[in-house]
Amino acid sequence: MNILVINSGSSSLKFQIIETDQNMIDGSSDKVKVKGLIDRIGTQALAKIAVTNGIEVKESIAIRDHSAALDYIFRKITSGTLNIEGIFSLSDIHAVGHRVVHGGEKFSKSVLVDKSVLKEIEDCIDLAPLHNPANLKGIQATLALFGEKVPHAVVFDTAFHSSIPEVNYLYALPYQYYRRYRIRKYGFHGLSHRYVSYRYRRIVSLERDQLNLITIHLGNGCSICSIKGGKSFDTSMGFTPLAGLIMGTRAGDIDASIPEFLAHKEGISLSDIDILLNKASGLLGISGLTNDMRELLDEEREHHDRRATLAIDMFTMRIKHYIGAYLAQMGGADAILFTGGIGENSSEVRRRICTDLGFFGIELNEEANKQKCFGAEGNISTENSKIKVWVIPTNEELMIARDTFRCVAGLPV
Repeated sequence: MNILVINSGSSSLKFQIIETDQNMIDGSSDKVKVKGLIDRIGTQALAKIAVTNGIEVKESIAIRDHSAALDYIFRKITSGTLNIEGIFSLSDIHAVGHRVVHGGEKFSKSVLVDKSVLKEIEDCIDLAPLHNPANLKGIQATLALFGEKVPHAVVFDTAFHSSIPEVNYLYALPYQYYRRYRIRKYGFHGLSHRYVSYRYRRIVSLERDQLNLITIHLGNGCSICSIKGGKSFDTSMGFTPLAGLIMGTRAGDIDASIPEFLAHKEGISLSDIDILLNKASGLLGISGLTNDMRELLDEEREHHDRRATLAIDMFTMRIKHYIGAYLAQMGGADAILFTGGIGENSSEVRRRICTDLGFFGIELNEEANKQKCFGAEGNISTENSKIKVWVIPTNEELMIARDTFRCVAGLPV
């Protein structure tokens, strides 16, 4: 089954076409045929398409909206010039899977799209005003393109965390605010945490309910998740993706009184403070240089920049804090899994996080850690490490494709 995977942003559209079937034990049957990104939709857009046969397309083109972006994509991939295996027309797409950031409390698993599902996604816009409207644009554009001939499924980033118990997802606010507005921890990066935990259990031959893990997704956005008995037990992101770890431009956890204090001192609005916390804080705010961890490590190494070092140290210390909390919360763990752009590629950041965690039985194999970068997967802990440490590259698109297949085939998700 050829599945079109769509990840729609406010001015971007990422896509992959993945061939998958019921043989989804180790991923050997899954085949990415083509992938791409249309960026800056609404202006002079940048289009990138990469075929697994090595052919690439890069061009600047005027694209007014998401429907025009999809039209451009399919004109390109069905033109015959890219030689994409088995893709000659729209009829060669058998299903479409969409990433939707927020499913609220309504959706604990992926579902096929119908009018009621679209209405529920709209109802979650208050919870994800930047993401859900953009996700809906992608769904509506593909529905218009394919009509009712092709089934569509939605895969929610929050769904994996629907298993978090009440004691962990509630905030200590007056309970009526949860009842009225569903103010609670929802968590995000669910597709990534779910994928790496699934991949780990396939590698070590465990059943889902045997998994007790800490999964750490580190990129421009960062989150950490405790997985108990194979289910999400707690996670660092909360009501919004702002909470928890220090990120590229997000502050992570702060004292809740700081916004009111800043509003008074700086004479700025809550909206301005929200932008400050989401767009101008984190690694960028601390260093005053960049939100890119690679650049900060370069600045530290080449120029001994004090604030670059401070940003990196604060970043890693916050992660240590959560590792300790989650180990206490779960009564230990079998493994810690690193993923995401930083987690997969920065051996130095992993080293700093794991340093001085010997008290918990965590021992890093320095040589293995240095080798596991840029797509490499494997164990980076010593033989004596009581808690194993792994690097597992994430694959959110594959999770979307597999869930879409299950929804269409009527299999459990």
